[in-house]
Amino acid sequence: MIGRLSGILLEKQPPEILLDVNGVGYEVQLPMTSFYNLPAEGQTATVYTHFVVREDAQLLYGFNNKTERALFRELLKANGVGPKLGLAILSGMSAEQFVRCVQSEDASTLVKIPGVGKKTAERLVLEMKDRLKDWGMDLFTPFTDSVGEDGLVLEMQGATVTDTSEDDAIAALMTLGYKQAQAEKSVKAAKGTNGKGLSSEELIKAALKSMI
Repeated sequence: MIGRLSGILLEKQPPEILLDVNGVGYEVQLPMTSFYNLPAEGQTATVYTHFVVREDAQLLYGFNNKTERALFRELLKANGVGPKLGLAILSGMSAEQFVRCVQSEDASTLVKIPGVGKKTAERLVLEMKDRLKDWGMDLFTPFTDSVGEDGLVLEMQGATVTDTSEDDAIAALMTLGYKQAQAEKSVKAAKGTNGKGLSSEELIKAALKSMI
């Protein structure tokens, strides 16, 4: 129903954004791998979307390009995978990394993602290996359906450092399915390793990298 949105980025609260499209504000949840590439608040952003309708909610999920959205949709077809788990998977690793895990039957890496136990990881590899066998790495070139102005990955563009960056990072990780203790430990470790003054997005990225 809603496949693409383009408008002014009003708010960024990982993993959710508020996008003003002609006066209508859309709340869109993005995997962190897509969130990192967003422009600063107040600038124009474009996301490819997947619309989910439930009895108790109508939810929008956003992605940098059609390939990432296509992979999310393939994940939703897998047994036991819902939108929340799909978001967690594509937050913990890029679409390219996930495809490589499946193609190389690397279930051990998938197990590190919250909500993915050993059986789920093995089932994902088994169910998706045939579906992704034609997903060559050329699908992930920077210019494929990119919504950025120049198609390049813009790491942390527009990230804002605030006094609550640590709390925001912990909250975002918990939203993605990590336990509070694990989220707090990984964020504090990331902050201690990289020094003070990191934005919530930078802390989330460092924390996720340490856990996967």
